[in-house]
Amino acid sequence: RYMLDRVSNVVWGLDGQGGTGSFADYAQWEAWQVEQGRNKAKSRTGASNTKTSKAAPKKKLSYKDSRDYETIEQRIEEADAALLAKRELLNDDAVATNPKRLAELYAEIEADQSRLDDLYARWGELEALAQ
Repeated sequence: RYMLDRVSNVVWGLDGQGGTGSFADYAQWEAWQVEQGRNKAKSRTGASNTKTSKAAPKKKLSYKDSRDYETIEQRIEEADAALLAKRELLNDDAVATNPKRLAELYAEIEADQSRLDDLYARWGELEALAQ
């Protein structure tokens, strides 16, 4: 657990139902898991009280969504590799000693991280639609 906190600066949590979350450390993810368990328990008791609840009809993926779903894993891998490469540049002495380049690189890393977060969110949406 503590090893994970030392080697990563972002923890991606998956809830097994298509939901994801980004967390600062493992303890924050654990707290989220507990909260998810409480929410599931509340929804189960609420669902048992309503006898006429019907399951939502399954949605079929549109053509655009199915094409997006086919390529999302590859795009996530590419975005992750690009982000990793930029993070490696932070170790370069030429970048570390140049404040202007360091600020530019940091902005690029933030933009790439945001793009990667969006891709993971989209993947979760597509997974939910596909099931």
